[in-house]
Amino acid sequence: MRVSRLISIVLLLQSGGSRTAAELAAQLEVSERTIYRDVLALSAAGVPVYAEQGRAGGYRLLDGYRTRLNGLSPAEAEALFLSGLPGPARDMGLGEALATAQLKVAAALPGPLREASARARQRFHLDAPGWFRDAEPPPGLAELARAVWEDRIVTLIYGGRKGDVRRSVEPVGLVLKNAVWYLVGRAESGPRTYRVDRIRDCDVGEERFERDEAFDLAEFWARRAAEFERAMLRETVTVRLSPHGVRMLRFAVEAVACRAALGDAGPPGADGWVTVALPVESVPVAYTQLLALGPDAEVVAPVELRALLADAAERTAALYRR
Repeated sequence: MRVSRLISIVLLLQSGGSRTAAELAAQLEVSERTIYRDVLALSAAGVPVYAEQGRAGGYRLLDGYRTRLNGLSPAEAEALFLSGLPGPARDMGLGEALATAQLKVAAALPGPLREASARARQRFHLDAPGWFRDAEPPPGLAELARAVWEDRIVTLIYGGRKGDVRRSVEPVGLVLKNAVWYLVGRAESGPRTYRVDRIRDCDVGEERFERDEAFDLAEFWARRAAEFERAMLRETVTVRLSPHGVRMLRFAVEAVACRAALGDAGPPGADGWVTVALPVESVPVAYTQLLALGPDAEVVAPVELRALLADAAERTAALYRR
Protein backbone atom coordinates (compact mmCIF):
# COMPACT_ATOMS: atom_id res chain seq x y z
CA MET A 1 0.00 0.00 0.00
CA ARG A 2 2.83 2.42 0.86
CA VAL A 3 4.62 1.76 -2.44
CA SER A 4 1.42 2.62 -4.32
CA ARG A 5 1.12 5.83 -2.28
CA LEU A 6 4.73 6.84 -2.98
CA ILE A 7 4.15 6.33 -6.70
CA SER A 8 0.99 8.41 -6.47
CA ILE A 9 2.89 11.26 -4.79
CA VAL A 10 5.51 11.27 -7.57
CA LEU A 11 2.82 11.27 -10.27
CA LEU A 12 0.86 14.05 -8.57
CA LEU A 13 3.98 16.21 -8.38
CA GLN A 14 4.98 15.30 -11.93
CA SER A 15 1.61 16.47 -13.22
CA GLY A 16 2.81 20.01 -12.58
CA GLY A 17 3.12 22.78 -10.00
CA SER A 18 3.64 22.41 -6.29
CA ARG A 19 1.39 20.78 -3.74
CA THR A 20 1.26 21.29 -0.02
CA ALA A 21 1.36 18.44 2.45
CA ALA A 22 -2.29 19.17 3.25
CA GLU A 23 -3.30 18.89 -0.42
CA LEU A 24 -1.41 15.61 -0.87
CA ALA A 25 -2.86 14.22 2.36
CA ALA A 26 -6.41 15.09 1.26
CA GLN A 27 -5.98 13.50 -2.18
CA LEU A 28 -4.40 10.32 -0.83
CA GLU A 29 -6.65 10.15 2.26
CA VAL A 30 -3.80 9.99 4.78
CA SER A 31 -2.48 12.30 7.49
CA GLU A 32 -0.04 15.14 6.82
CA ARG A 33 2.47 13.37 9.06
CA THR A 34 2.32 10.38 6.71
CA ILE A 35 3.06 12.69 3.76
CA TYR A 36 6.10 14.11 5.57
CA ARG A 37 7.46 10.58 6.10
CA ASP A 38 6.72 9.59 2.50
CA VAL A 39 8.52 12.64 1.10
CA LEU A 40 11.58 11.81 3.21
CA ALA A 41 11.46 8.25 1.88
CA LEU A 42 11.29 9.52 -1.71
CA SER A 43 14.26 11.82 -1.15
CA ALA A 44 16.25 8.95 0.37
CA ALA A 45 15.43 6.87 -2.70
CA GLY A 46 16.88 9.53 -5.01
CA VAL A 47 13.68 11.21 -6.21
CA PRO A 48 14.48 14.96 -6.49
CA VAL A 49 11.56 16.27 -4.47
CA TYR A 50 12.06 19.49 -2.51
CA ALA A 51 9.98 21.93 -0.48
CA GLU A 52 9.38 25.57 -1.39
CA GLN A 53 8.71 27.95 1.48
CA GLY A 54 6.19 30.78 1.53
CA ARG A 55 2.49 31.29 0.89
CA ALA A 56 2.64 29.71 -2.59
CA GLY A 57 5.07 27.01 -1.49
CA GLY A 58 4.78 23.28 -1.26
CA TYR A 59 6.46 20.15 -2.50
CA ARG A 60 7.60 19.94 -6.12
CA LEU A 61 9.95 17.94 -8.30
CA LEU A 62 13.20 19.28 -9.72
CA ASP A 63 12.45 20.85 -13.12
CA GLY A 64 12.93 18.36 -15.94
CA TYR A 65 12.59 15.26 -13.76
CA ARG A 66 10.33 12.63 -15.34
CA THR A 67 9.52 9.19 -14.04
CA ARG A 68 8.91 6.23 -16.31
CA LEU A 69 5.92 5.08 -14.27
CA ASN A 70 3.40 6.07 -16.94
CA GLY A 71 2.63 2.55 -18.16
CA LEU A 72 -0.89 1.42 -17.28
CA SER A 73 -1.55 -1.98 -15.74
CA PRO A 74 -4.46 -4.01 -17.18
CA ALA A 75 -6.64 -3.20 -14.15
CA GLU A 76 -5.84 0.52 -14.44
CA ALA A 77 -6.61 0.55 -18.16
CA GLU A 78 -9.95 -1.17 -17.54
CA ALA A 79 -10.77 1.24 -14.72
CA LEU A 80 -9.92 4.24 -16.90
CA PHE A 81 -12.91 3.48 -19.10
CA LEU A 82 -15.07 4.05 -16.02
CA SER A 83 -13.52 7.44 -15.25
CA GLY A 84 -16.82 9.21 -15.90
CA LEU A 85 -18.42 7.14 -13.14
CA PRO A 86 -16.08 7.36 -10.13
CA GLY A 87 -18.77 6.25 -7.68
CA PRO A 88 -19.69 3.02 -9.50
CA ALA A 89 -16.01 2.31 -10.20
CA ARG A 90 -15.32 2.58 -6.47
CA ASP A 91 -18.30 0.33 -5.69
CA MET A 92 -16.83 -2.35 -7.96
CA GLY A 93 -13.50 -2.22 -6.16
CA LEU A 94 -11.72 -0.21 -8.87
CA GLY A 95 -11.40 3.12 -7.07
CA GLU A 96 -7.66 2.89 -6.39
CA ALA A 97 -6.88 1.56 -9.87
CA LEU A 98 -8.92 4.37 -11.43
CA ALA A 99 -7.16 7.06 -9.40
CA THR A 100 -3.73 5.67 -10.28
CA ALA A 101 -4.61 5.37 -13.97
CA GLN A 102 -5.82 8.96 -14.10
CA LEU A 103 -2.61 10.14 -12.45
CA LYS A 104 -0.49 8.25 -14.95
CA VAL A 105 -2.39 9.67 -17.90
CA ALA A 106 -2.20 13.20 -16.45
CA ALA A 107 1.53 12.84 -15.85
CA ALA A 108 2.08 11.73 -19.44
CA LEU A 109 0.15 14.63 -20.99
CA PRO A 110 1.85 17.83 -22.08
CA GLY A 111 1.01 20.95 -20.08
CA PRO A 112 -1.82 22.39 -22.23
CA LEU A 113 -3.64 19.05 -22.44
CA ARG A 114 -3.23 18.51 -18.73
CA GLU A 115 -4.86 21.89 -18.14
CA ALA A 116 -7.71 20.99 -20.52
CA SER A 117 -8.31 17.79 -18.55
CA ALA A 118 -8.49 19.77 -15.32
CA ARG A 119 -10.91 22.29 -16.85
CA ALA A 120 -13.21 19.48 -17.99
CA ARG A 121 -13.29 17.94 -14.50
CA GLN A 122 -14.13 21.35 -13.02
CA ARG A 123 -17.06 21.85 -15.38
CA PHE A 124 -18.68 18.43 -15.95
CA HIS A 125 -19.63 15.62 -13.60
CA LEU A 126 -21.94 12.65 -14.16
CA ASP A 127 -23.95 11.66 -11.07
CA ALA A 128 -25.57 8.38 -12.08
CA PRO A 129 -27.63 7.37 -9.00
CA GLY A 130 -31.09 8.85 -8.55
CA TRP A 131 -32.18 11.12 -5.70
CA PHE A 132 -33.00 9.72 -2.29
CA ARG A 133 -31.22 6.44 -2.98
CA ASP A 134 -29.04 4.48 -0.60
CA ALA A 135 -25.47 5.18 -1.66
CA GLU A 136 -24.17 1.91 -0.22
CA PRO A 137 -23.31 -0.65 -2.93
CA PRO A 138 -24.95 -4.07 -2.56
CA PRO A 139 -22.86 -6.73 -0.78
CA GLY A 140 -20.79 -8.84 -3.14
CA LEU A 141 -20.67 -6.28 -5.95
CA ALA A 142 -16.88 -6.12 -5.95
CA GLU A 143 -16.67 -9.93 -6.13
CA LEU A 144 -19.13 -10.00 -9.02
CA ALA A 145 -17.13 -7.30 -10.82
CA ARG A 146 -13.99 -9.42 -10.41
CA ALA A 147 -15.80 -12.42 -11.88
CA VAL A 148 -16.99 -10.30 -14.82
CA TRP A 149 -13.46 -9.00 -15.51
CA GLU A 150 -11.89 -12.46 -15.24
CA ASP A 151 -14.69 -14.42 -17.02
CA ARG A 152 -15.15 -16.75 -14.06
CA ILE A 153 -18.28 -18.84 -13.50
CA VAL A 154 -20.16 -17.91 -10.31
CA THR A 155 -22.61 -19.84 -8.17
CA LEU A 156 -25.42 -17.61 -6.91
CA ILE A 157 -28.02 -17.95 -4.20
CA TYR A 158 -30.69 -15.69 -5.64
CA GLY A 159 -33.82 -14.46 -3.89
CA GLY A 160 -36.65 -14.85 -6.38
CA ARG A 161 -40.40 -14.49 -6.01
CA LYS A 162 -40.75 -18.17 -5.08
CA GLY A 163 -37.86 -18.20 -2.61
CA ASP A 164 -34.10 -18.63 -2.83
CA VAL A 165 -32.70 -20.59 -5.77
CA ARG A 166 -29.17 -21.78 -6.51
CA ARG A 167 -27.81 -21.07 -9.99
CA SER A 168 -24.56 -21.45 -11.86
CA VAL A 169 -24.09 -18.36 -14.03
CA GLU A 170 -21.55 -17.05 -16.52
CA PRO A 171 -21.39 -13.32 -15.59
CA VAL A 172 -21.06 -11.39 -18.83
CA GLY A 173 -21.71 -7.86 -17.57
CA LEU A 174 -22.92 -5.43 -14.90
CA VAL A 175 -25.41 -2.62 -15.50
CA LEU A 176 -26.23 0.33 -13.25
CA LYS A 177 -29.79 1.56 -13.84
CA ASN A 178 -31.29 4.30 -11.70
CA ALA A 179 -29.01 3.47 -8.73
CA VAL A 180 -29.80 -0.27 -8.97
CA TRP A 181 -27.11 -2.76 -10.07
CA TYR A 182 -28.03 -5.65 -12.38
CA LEU A 183 -25.98 -8.66 -13.37
CA VAL A 184 -26.36 -9.96 -16.90
CA GLY A 185 -25.49 -13.63 -16.76
CA ARG A 186 -25.57 -16.52 -19.20
CA ALA A 187 -27.35 -19.62 -17.90
CA GLU A 188 -28.58 -22.79 -19.61
CA SER A 189 -31.67 -20.96 -20.88
CA GLY A 190 -29.63 -18.07 -22.31
CA PRO A 191 -28.85 -14.54 -21.05
CA ARG A 192 -30.79 -13.51 -17.95
CA THR A 193 -30.86 -10.45 -15.71
CA TYR A 194 -30.44 -10.54 -11.92
CA ARG A 195 -30.77 -7.71 -9.41
CA VAL A 196 -27.51 -7.68 -7.50
CA ASP A 197 -29.18 -6.67 -4.21
CA ARG A 198 -31.22 -9.89 -4.37
CA ILE A 199 -28.12 -12.09 -4.55
CA ARG A 200 -27.85 -13.68 -1.10
CA ASP A 201 -24.49 -15.30 -1.73
CA CYS A 202 -21.94 -15.35 -4.55
CA ASP A 203 -19.15 -17.90 -4.92
CA VAL A 204 -16.59 -17.03 -7.60
CA GLY A 205 -15.14 -20.28 -8.88
CA GLU A 206 -11.85 -21.06 -10.57
CA GLU A 207 -13.50 -22.26 -13.79
CA ARG A 208 -13.53 -19.76 -16.64
CA PHE A 209 -16.04 -19.48 -19.47
CA GLU A 210 -15.62 -18.52 -23.12
CA ARG A 211 -17.04 -15.07 -23.73
CA ASP A 212 -19.11 -14.53 -26.86
CA GLU A 213 -17.23 -11.64 -28.49
CA ALA A 214 -20.30 -10.81 -30.59
CA PHE A 215 -22.40 -10.17 -27.47
CA ASP A 216 -23.18 -6.44 -27.11
CA LEU A 217 -24.06 -5.65 -23.50
CA ALA A 218 -25.49 -2.18 -24.24
CA GLU A 219 -27.65 -3.47 -27.09
CA PHE A 220 -28.87 -6.44 -25.02
CA TRP A 221 -29.77 -4.17 -22.10
CA ALA A 222 -31.62 -1.65 -24.30
CA ARG A 223 -33.64 -4.44 -25.92
CA ARG A 224 -34.41 -6.19 -22.63
CA ALA A 225 -35.35 -2.93 -20.90
CA ALA A 226 -37.75 -2.02 -23.71
CA GLU A 227 -39.30 -5.50 -23.60
CA PHE A 228 -39.68 -5.26 -19.84
CA GLU A 229 -41.36 -1.87 -19.98
CA ARG A 230 -43.80 -3.02 -22.68
CA ALA A 231 -44.56 -6.28 -20.86
CA MET A 232 -45.30 -4.49 -17.59
CA LEU A 233 -47.92 -2.18 -19.16
CA ARG A 234 -50.65 -4.78 -19.63
CA GLU A 235 -53.77 -2.62 -19.27
CA THR A 236 -55.08 0.70 -20.56
CA VAL A 237 -57.12 3.34 -18.75
CA THR A 238 -58.86 6.40 -20.20
CA VAL A 239 -58.02 9.66 -18.48
CA ARG A 240 -58.85 13.32 -18.97
CA LEU A 241 -55.94 15.65 -18.19
CA SER A 242 -55.91 19.37 -17.52
CA PRO A 243 -53.13 21.40 -19.18
CA HIS A 244 -51.18 21.16 -15.92
CA GLY A 245 -51.92 17.43 -15.75
CA VAL A 246 -50.46 16.99 -19.23
CA ARG A 247 -47.24 18.66 -18.09
CA MET A 248 -47.06 16.64 -14.86
CA LEU A 249 -47.92 13.24 -16.34
CA ARG A 250 -44.27 12.38 -17.02
CA PHE A 251 -43.53 12.67 -13.29
CA ALA A 252 -46.36 10.32 -12.31
CA VAL A 253 -46.02 7.40 -14.77
CA GLU A 254 -43.32 5.53 -16.69
CA ALA A 255 -41.73 7.43 -19.57
CA VAL A 256 -42.87 4.87 -22.14
CA ALA A 257 -46.47 5.14 -20.88
CA CYS A 258 -46.37 8.94 -20.98
CA ARG A 259 -45.03 8.95 -24.55
CA ALA A 260 -47.67 6.48 -25.71
CA ALA A 261 -50.52 8.38 -24.06
CA LEU A 262 -49.59 11.87 -25.22
CA GLY A 263 -48.39 10.71 -28.63
CA ASP A 264 -51.81 9.31 -29.52
CA ALA A 265 -53.86 12.01 -27.79
CA GLY A 266 -56.33 14.09 -29.74
CA PRO A 267 -56.64 17.89 -29.60
CA PRO A 268 -57.73 19.58 -26.34
CA GLY A 269 -61.41 20.14 -25.75
CA ALA A 270 -63.09 23.52 -25.28
CA ASP A 271 -62.03 23.48 -21.62
CA GLY A 272 -58.39 22.76 -22.54
CA TRP A 273 -58.50 19.22 -21.17
CA VAL A 274 -57.08 16.28 -23.19
CA THR A 275 -58.38 12.72 -23.20
CA VAL A 276 -55.68 10.04 -23.38
CA ALA A 277 -55.43 6.25 -23.41
CA LEU A 278 -52.81 5.59 -20.73
CA PRO A 279 -50.99 2.20 -20.62
CA VAL A 280 -50.64 0.98 -17.01
CA GLU A 281 -49.37 -2.06 -15.20
CA SER A 282 -52.63 -2.67 -13.32
CA VAL A 283 -55.57 -0.84 -11.77
CA PRO A 284 -53.95 -0.72 -8.27
CA VAL A 285 -50.72 0.71 -9.73
CA ALA A 286 -52.66 3.23 -11.83
CA TYR A 287 -54.58 4.27 -8.71
CA THR A 288 -51.34 5.08 -6.89
CA GLN A 289 -49.85 6.90 -9.89
CA LEU A 290 -52.90 9.02 -10.75
CA LEU A 291 -53.41 10.07 -7.14
CA ALA A 292 -50.28 12.17 -7.62
CA LEU A 293 -52.08 14.28 -10.25
CA GLY A 294 -54.98 15.10 -7.92
CA PRO A 295 -57.67 17.30 -9.50
CA ASP A 296 -55.70 17.58 -12.75
CA ALA A 297 -56.70 14.06 -13.82
CA GLU A 298 -60.16 12.52 -14.20
CA VAL A 299 -60.46 8.80 -14.89
CA VAL A 300 -63.17 8.03 -17.44
CA ALA A 301 -62.68 4.25 -17.53
CA PRO A 302 -62.57 1.67 -16.13
CA VAL A 303 -65.35 2.23 -13.62
CA GLU A 304 -63.40 0.35 -10.94
CA LEU A 305 -60.50 2.80 -11.07
CA ARG A 306 -62.84 5.80 -11.23
CA ALA A 307 -64.60 4.58 -8.08
CA LEU A 308 -61.30 4.10 -6.22
CA LEU A 309 -60.16 7.64 -6.99
CA ALA A 310 -63.58 9.11 -6.20
CA ASP A 311 -63.47 7.40 -2.79
CA ALA A 312 -59.96 8.71 -2.17
CA ALA A 313 -61.09 12.24 -3.08
CA GLU A 314 -64.07 12.02 -0.68
CA ARG A 315 -61.91 10.74 2.19
CA THR A 316 -59.33 13.46 1.55
CA ALA A 317 -62.02 16.16 1.48
CA ALA A 318 -63.48 14.82 4.75
CA LEU A 319 -60.08 15.17 6.42
CA TYR A 320 -59.89 18.85 5.51
CA ARG A 321 -63.49 19.58 6.55
CA ARG A 322 -62.75 18.68 10.18
